[in-house]
Amino acid sequence: MAEPALDTAASKAKALPVSPAALTWLLLGVATFVLAHTSRDLSKALDARWLVKVPRDLRVSVKDDISTFMSWLVEDAHFGLFSFTDLTRGIAWLLEQPYELAKAVLVSGFVQGLGDEAVQWLPPLSWIAVVFVVAAIGHYAKSIGLAVFVGLCFLYLAIFGQWESAMVTLASILIAVPLGVGGGLLLGIAGYRWRWFDRMLTPVLDLMQTVPIFAYLVPILFLFGFGPVSALVATVIYAMPPMVRITTLALRGVPSEIREFGTMVGCTGRQMTWRVLVPSAMPGLMVGVNQVIMLSLNMVIIASMIGAGGLGYDVLTSLRRLDIGGGLEAGVAIVVLAIALDRLSQAFVNRPPPEHGETAPSFAKRHPYTLAALAVILATGLLGLVLPALQSYPATAQITTGAFWENLVQTINVNYFDQLEAVKTFMVLNLLVPVKRFLLGVPWPWFIALVTLAGWQLGRWKLALLCFLLSGFILVNGLWQDAMETIYLCGVSVLIAALIGIPLGIVAAQNDKAGRVIGGFIDTLQTLPSFVYLIPVVMLFRVGDFTAMIAVVLYALAPAVRYTAHGIRSIDPQLVEAGTVSGCTRWQLLWRIKLPLALPEIMLGINQTIMLALSMLVITALVGTRDLGQEVYIALTKADTGRGIVAGLSVAFIAIIADRLIAAGARRARARLGLAAEGGR
Repeated sequence: MAEPALDTAASKAKALPVSPAALTWLLLGVATFVLAHTSRDLSKALDARWLVKVPRDLRVSVKDDISTFMSWLVEDAHFGLFSFTDLTRGIAWLLEQPYELAKAVLVSGFVQGLGDEAVQWLPPLSWIAVVFVVAAIGHYAKSIGLAVFVGLCFLYLAIFGQWESAMVTLASILIAVPLGVGGGLLLGIAGYRWRWFDRMLTPVLDLMQTVPIFAYLVPILFLFGFGPVSALVATVIYAMPPMVRITTLALRGVPSEIREFGTMVGCTGRQMTWRVLVPSAMPGLMVGVNQVIMLSLNMVIIASMIGAGGLGYDVLTSLRRLDIGGGLEAGVAIVVLAIALDRLSQAFVNRPPPEHGETAPSFAKRHPYTLAALAVILATGLLGLVLPALQSYPATAQITTGAFWENLVQTINVNYFDQLEAVKTFMVLNLLVPVKRFLLGVPWPWFIALVTLAGWQLGRWKLALLCFLLSGFILVNGLWQDAMETIYLCGVSVLIAALIGIPLGIVAAQNDKAGRVIGGFIDTLQTLPSFVYLIPVVMLFRVGDFTAMIAVVLYALAPAVRYTAHGIRSIDPQLVEAGTVSGCTRWQLLWRIKLPLALPEIMLGINQTIMLALSMLVITALVGTRDLGQEVYIALTKADTGRGIVAGLSVAFIAIIADRLIAAGARRARARLGLAAEGGR
């Protein structure tokens, strides 16, 4: 008797949730009803045009409210003894002092007086001293090989005439990275110690990592004004979230035996954190430092739009002048600087702890690198007063490749213009235009219903509600058409990146030699600043959606390759062996065993590809796209904080919807394959 009762209860439980079809019609009916009652007359609601073009009655003025609030904050807000403007000026002053010190040490020297009366009483570090110092750091961190490599990287900057701009950029990095690392470390520790704080911080970090970079600049420019301090603030905000996440994960990854040992010896909470957990998690924390450095360098070009200067400014001005030679030289200089700093930080990640003898060595034996660096700095500084070539790399010895790149692009345009134009026309007419027309013609109630239904199918009511609310935010703020433009360009770019990246990842996983070549190519793509991709494609294809698509594909290709290769390499060898024993051919092993088992990882790679594509789309607004990125860029040029924040949030919400849906799909795929519990991530 009990079994039929259980079956009946189970069947009722299954019948309780709303079916997908019923949910779809319910949402469409609600949308129609709301529109009918918010419109001024019923005929307006029955007009089919409202399905494509969002009626004005549904729109709200969030951006105006935000702009009004920001104006009040800057002009009228007071905190008793000081105003909000005084607070931002105080923060700006605190940040400006170390930045000016770093800039004086590396670039301008210490100067007394202003304008024509300025007198330099102490020169900056010579180029020889800087090259020696970074080489000494490389030798200390790993080996003589790394010392030679990073020394040659910095020597390249001097030889190719990029030294001064590179040192301005390095001065910004030297201030932004410690601030990003320190702030991320403290927030990560707080998230580790208090779960409620971690739950509160997670959505904030999600927003910080999905809001477009340009959107950071609008309120920061409004609050701190134009200059290097605003660029520093934007860089720190952009680069900090990975450090927060990695800190929390690294602390949670400390073995329980180590925590128990700290408790047994009577450590207080502070001692447990700083003397036990943080030192034990140091390898993981150094990975976070590496990420902060890379993101800070990725920000330098964008930060130059609000006064950062340096190599980023050189790339930006070259892009505006369509100077491909100068732009590529400055872009390559950023890549060289990024590679050098990346290798140094990775060396510190893998560096073994120092060994301590029974007797304490002398100061000279404990700090040989420091003493050698000080000696070289002093010697080159004094000799530079007599021999200027030792202080500043002589201009007559500099090399430029600008003319070579200019001639190369000109040759390609002259000899292959018809072929390039044919490829562009084919892609525009047969792919871009049809997809664009389709998405812009999809009725917005149907699109929202489809996204909500996907959320219900993959994550039940919580994910469905999230998808509905976030897409509704875009709708009511009058950005639906811009959002469809963004989704169209992002979708096409991600499709092409996946069609290129997944096969490359398969080849990299199957062949070690090809994997090394492909890995080097992907490493190069990941270190190139986002703006650098625009220069050659603009020269070859001019402005437009096709140019934007090519730049986005190149920028977002890496995750599709890496995650595919990682997913295939992570497959249990016993499963592959079982397929071989069963008589599977190589193609059957790939299509029937490896790719299905690697599908969750491939989906996560597509997820990351979407994130990078959306971030790059905002930058491609400079080449004439008409999507949400253009809204953010216009807001930046007009210092319209409300418009920029709302457009930036809309891009972030598209990214969050895609992230949650794909992550839920990956969890279900893992559960179906027996790789993880469905609830795990």
